[in-house]
This record gives sequence, structure tokens and C-alpha cells, in this order.
Amino acid sequence: MSDRRYYVLLNEKSGTAHALGVTREALSDLFSSNGIHATIDADCSRSMNARVADALASDAHAIVAAGGDGTVTALAGALVGGDKDLAILPLGTFNAVAKDLHLPLDLPAAVAALAHGNRQLIDVAEVNGRIFMQKVVIGLIPGLAAGRELIRGQESLAAKLAFVRHIFRRLARARRMAVILDSGEGARRIERVQSLAVACDSYDEGLGKFFSRQDLNQGTLTLYLLHHFTAGDFFRLLIGMLMGRWRDDEALSMQSVREVTIDVKKRAINVMIDGEVEMFETPLNFRILPQALSVLVPARESEELEVTKAPA
Repeated sequence: MSDRRYYVLLNEKSGTAHALGVTREALSDLFSSNGIHATIDADCSRSMNARVADALASDAHAIVAAGGDGTVTALAGALVGGDKDLAILPLGTFNAVAKDLHLPLDLPAAVAALAHGNRQLIDVAEVNGRIFMQKVVIGLIPGLAAGRELIRGQESLAAKLAFVRHIFRRLARARRMAVILDSGEGARRIERVQSLAVACDSYDEGLGKFFSRQDLNQGTLTLYLLHHFTAGDFFRLLIGMLMGRWRDDEALSMQSVREVTIDVKKRAINVMIDGEVEMFETPLNFRILPQALSVLVPARESEELEVTKAPA
């Protein structure tokens, strides 16, 4: 039995959890079979804030986000600067953070990996006091992402075609927006963009690397400015990302900063923060928080061998 204690926040409504029918009882059995002591909270009728507060007040060494990227981000915001570790059971649709951390995506393997997980400090970022782990996007992309509601919970071909039509209607009507950027490194400047993303660290370029990050300790924010985004740009960038050649695309420019303020001529705008669309008041104030979050990652093979060979 591992000495480390875990408190699990299960989101049974997340993509994979819902599809697999993951329950509190099934998850409890998985932890027990791996000799791991865990308290499991599967009460989705309570607010996430109340559930997180109970987790923080517990004697657990690590709090486990058993859900998608939204659950992971919400929990990370509460753990930054604290004395508890974040652990992840990837039960969402995309599981971007879990993939960046090279966590097993199979649930039994992910639980088993917790038994000998190592602590690792990683960067997170902040916008207007809110923690995020991946990226914040403004402009056209949040509008496209909102169209996911058209097919949420639907798997039919008709629903997927409706989503595709939504995308191309938005592309056809899209207009550039003026954004004011101030990174504290010189004069403020105005850029006209279709969309703008602020990423925690930067995304890798390479074959098969689709919005993935190998290094989560770069200590920087990366601005991605999409200056125009026609249907042609959409397909060219998509192919470029799949082929691993997208950074030099004519529609895109990049800049690394440690902090930046972004303003627009609106009091509030829709942003996509780690995949979820929300309304934020402007201006948007960003900063990087280097190595501010402790996460549990699988032990390397050499370390696993040392554990196996250690005397009883």
C-alpha cells in the first residue's frame, strides 16, 4: 500500500468517463487493486468550488482531476502555490494536458502509474487572475469553438455536417479585429488579426505534433497572431500542422513574452480558455508563472527498475 493519499474529483459527465460509464465504485476498485488509498468524490450535483474546497481541506497529498481539460484547469487554479500535488486521470475528449505530460490515456494504466508517480514542477499562466495551463484565444476561434454546442452529445453524420457548415459560414463572414498589445518591452502596438492566442510556453513543430508541448518549463508566454483566416488558410494551416510545418505560414506570426496586456474596443469579449468559451472583461492581463504547479508524472523506466529491485 502506497503511503501517499489521494483525493479524487470525478467528473462522470466528461467525454471518456461518460462513454465508458466510469463510476465511483469502479474507480475505487481500481485504486484498491493498485494498493492506493483514495477518497473519491463523484457528487456532480455540488459546485466544483465546493468540491475543490473539501479536497484542499483533506489530508490527501495529491488531488486527482478525473475528467477532461476543464476539470484539470479548474483544479490547477486551486493548487498553485499550495502544498498538494495535482494528479490527472484523463477522462475527457482531448486530454491535451495529459498528453503533454506523457500520462497513460488508458484508465487502468493511468491509475497504476499513480502508485509510483514522481513530482514535477511545471509552468502555468494567468489571465486577469485566472489560471490556465494551455492557451487563451480571442477573435474568430472562440466563435468557431462555440459551434461545438451544435453537436455536443450527438454522433450523427447530420450533426457533424451542421458543425462543418457552421465553421464555413463563420469563416465567410469573419472580419479582422484591432487589438492593442503591450508587453512592457517597448511601445504599445496595434495589430489587426482574425484571432490571437496566448499560450503557456510554446507548441512544438514536427510530424504528428498537433498542439503538443514537449517542454512545460520554458518560462514564457507565446503570442500567436493569425492575421487572416480564409477557408484556404484553414486547410493550409491544418495540413501544415499535420505535416509538422506551420510556424512559417504566411497568415501567422509569433512572439515570446513573459507578460502582456491585450485590449480591444469592447468592455468584455468572449475568450476560449483551455477549451471552454467564457466572457472576460478587458483589458486582458497575462503573465507566466514559472514552475508554479506540482504535478505527478509517471516514473521513468530506470526509476521503475530501481523501485522493483529495492530490498523489502
